[in-house]
Amino acid sequence: MDKAAGLPIMLYNYPGRMGVSMGREYFRTVTAASKNFVAIKESSGQTGQLHMLAREFPGIDVSCGWDDQALEFFAWGARSWVCAGSNFVPREHVALYQACVVEKDFGKGRRIMSAMMPLMDFLECGKFVQSIKYGCELAGLRPGGVRAPLQGLDDNEKQALKAIVAELKREVAEVVGGQA
Repeated sequence: MDKAAGLPIMLYNYPGRMGVSMGREYFRTVTAASKNFVAIKESSGQTGQLHMLAREFPGIDVSCGWDDQALEFFAWGARSWVCAGSNFVPREHVALYQACVVEKDFGKGRRIMSAMMPLMDFLECGKFVQSIKYGCELAGLRPGGVRAPLQGLDDNEKQALKAIVAELKREVAEVVGGQA
């Protein structure tokens, strides 16, 4: 397919879903086989994997695929971030990108990421899809219900997420507005 299409290829490393991690030997093999392997969404959660990619495979653009590690990815040269929360708090996610990638202000980036951590923690509480769907509702979108056998968030979880989102927006507005 690579040779027939002749298009750039973005790899996706998510060992939690695939059961295997793309390691050093894999990258040596694919980069030697084709120049079309140009990027990766790195979702292993292992910062050592990020370091290896940045140091040993500079021809592969790294995109952050682990939501709460965006600051680290940006510090190591990533220029993109695929994250769930951006579906419902996009301005705050863009603010982190702007601070780290465009302005190279990692002090500001740390303050924004710190404000985002309660959301990141909430999203990993075991109801990831349900939280994203409800977050989209909070943003005025119509995401539809979750598929069976999943159940939506209960009222307490909805209130908790709503409070986290409100605080995140407030804190990031302070940082971006220069008040932090």
